[in-house]
Amino acid sequence: MNVIPLDARALHPGGQGHAHVEPEPLLSAALLGAALYVPASRPDLAAIARDHRRSGARSLIFCTEDAVHERDLERSLAQLAALLPQLDPGLPLKFIRPRNPAVLRRLLRMEGIERVRGFAPPKFDPHTLGDWLKVWDDRHGHYLMPILETAAAFDRRRMELLRDRLEESGLRDRVLCLRIGGNDLLNLLGIRRARGATVYDTPLRGVIADLACVFQPAGYRLSAPVFDRLDAPEVLAREVEADLQHGLAGKTAIHPTQIPVIEGCYRVPREDYDLAAAVLAPEAAAVFKLRETFCEPATHRRWAAAVLERARVFGVMD
Repeated sequence: MNVIPLDARALHPGGQGHAHVEPEPLLSAALLGAALYVPASRPDLAAIARDHRRSGARSLIFCTEDAVHERDLERSLAQLAALLPQLDPGLPLKFIRPRNPAVLRRLLRMEGIERVRGFAPPKFDPHTLGDWLKVWDDRHGHYLMPILETAAAFDRRRMELLRDRLEESGLRDRVLCLRIGGNDLLNLLGIRRARGATVYDTPLRGVIADLACVFQPAGYRLSAPVFDRLDAPEVLAREVEADLQHGLAGKTAIHPTQIPVIEGCYRVPREDYDLAAAVLAPEAAAVFKLRETFCEPATHRRWAAAVLERARVFGVMD
């Protein structure tokens, strides 16, 4: 495998000694990789944040919502308040999932909050958007990764409304990606995927396709739902392949053992890499054949750009 290493200095000008991290407008959702969710109530929270080699994660999401019991919320926020001033703003990329808008308001007032790259607001839909906007403070250039996990996600018209309201809100450049909350959506249906089944073997297949068709043509990236079995890596790999066919970038991981499985699937096959490079070559013909495959730069350009982006981050399979 030919892996092109990522230079952390390009993401964080000035190095690790600076408390304030300038916003990086070109931060890509692809850099998130398999984002590892970490309950903020964990007693080893600081150790996980300090040593990313422990998990191998490219990005961490400290959760104060469903992964934290109500009785543990204050302790979780106290742990974050103690951690933030010492937090390394470098890799892995760090985000916080606030429990609700009131918790986001408290987080934004904490010393060191500029050391995280952004937030993943849950239960995000046209009804709750206004509540999040009321407390939003963009002074540190944080990114947002809203989570689509309410009944509104089943209604294409409401998702189109959310897309349009995001455009009107001025948040467009701050939305790094939209995360699909698969388990919450399955819970609304009263079902859970069977062992051996991917999320695409459930009614969410159509929902994910609809979300892709609503948001991706408008330039928003979508990340894939969590896979909640730890003993079926072959099924996880099959699900990730389907994620990629839906154009999803990144996937939520609930355990470090899932990370190499997910990111292994993100490595680009050599044939796809060669096709993408040829499509984007300045001298490319308007239509050509390569490896018995029809190529037309005018219609394959976005696919090719996404493939080369994945290759830069995760490497190419020889």
